Amino acid sequence: MKKLFLITTCLLAVVAINAQSLDEIVKNYSAANKLDQVSNKQTIKISANMSMMGMEMPMEMWMKKPNKIKTVTNMNGQEMIQVFDGEKGYTVNPMMGSTDPVEMTPEQVSDIQKNNIFQNYLDTYLKKGQLTLEGEESVNGKPAFKIKATLDGGTSASLFIDKDSYLLLKTTTDVTQGGMAMTIESVPSDYTDNNGVFLPMKTTSTVSGMDMEIVTTFTKVEVDVPIDDAVFKIK
Repeated sequence: MKKLFLITTCLLAVVAINAQSLDEIVKNYSAANKLDQVSNKQTIKISANMSMMGMEMPMEMWMKKPNKIKTVTNMNGQEMIQVFDGEKGYTVNPMMGSTDPVEMTPEQVSDIQKNNIFQNYLDTYLKKGQLTLEGEESVNGKPAFKIKATLDGGTSASLFIDKDSYLLLKTTTDVTQGGMAMTIESVPSDYTDNNGVFLPMKTTSTVSGMDMEIVTTFTKVEVDVPIDDAVFKIK
């Protein structure tokens, strides 16, 4: 009995240490990305460009505290829109043969909110018990914490956070599209302070099994510019 008690105590101690370590990592991540400063802002507007398979697609993103967000991507002269007005989300995708807005599913709303800079998604996952510390790995020669996030909808992602700077070095996300399982790897870089909003100005993404690279570059970040609520309404 004494041996069993000691084993149980040791296991509980290990769990406690891991929980404390994970909590500390998220805390340091939030500080490194200056998310406390972001909470003092009201609006963010980003102009960007997405490059994929030889195509250049201009993008604009509007965010208004706490959770309003809109993205517009111009593809061959047609605008693909995603918007969440604080209550409901809608998409407009003329590439699918229609310009009528379609209401988002809860999973799609959750996905678009991951792009909302006002949302500290890592802290949210921590509070919901969706994070697991899985040790350390090297990313481009830099030691990094490996954290697994169990996402809504049954998917999962691995986040690699620099042990020195606590900045995100890479994410890998397992997704299924059209019955095909694939892994999307994203590498953020060129971290820059934009009037208190600290962002990677470039993100390079690749998809497993496909010879495709997607590069998203932020060309302009505007903070606390006037954004009317009407921007987030499309119906």
